[in-house]
Amino acid sequence: QVQLVESGGGLVQAGGSLRLSCAASGRIFSINAMGWYRQAPGKQRELVATITSGGSTNYADSVKGRFTISRDNAKNTVYLQMNSLKPEDTAVYYCNSNIFTIADVIKSVDYWGQGTQVTVSS
Repeated sequence: QVQLVESGGGLVQAGGSLRLSCAASGRIFSINAMGWYRQAPGKQRELVATITSGGSTNYADSVKGRFTISRDNAKNTVYLQMNSLKPEDTAVYYCNSNIFTIADVIKSVDYWGQGTQVTVSS
């Protein structure tokens, strides 16, 4: 019923920038919080940043001041601008959205994207 499609990952040198996008589509009634998580090899998935429908943001300490999350509610899209990238930012980045679908406007559900690889070389 709902799909999250990510784009924008790739290979970049340390100190460089990338911008990730994630578009939600399908039978969407409304979207609550949207966010980005990442998982490096051998590590657990961790929160990177979240943004509420009203625009309030939250960041992991490791990315504060370097990453910026934003969203376009008209396009059901969330973005992650990543600047001053470090090798330790290398991971698969996953988009997450908490969504009310048209089929169920009472209980929201968390949906995940397929992930996009970000590799930062030193």
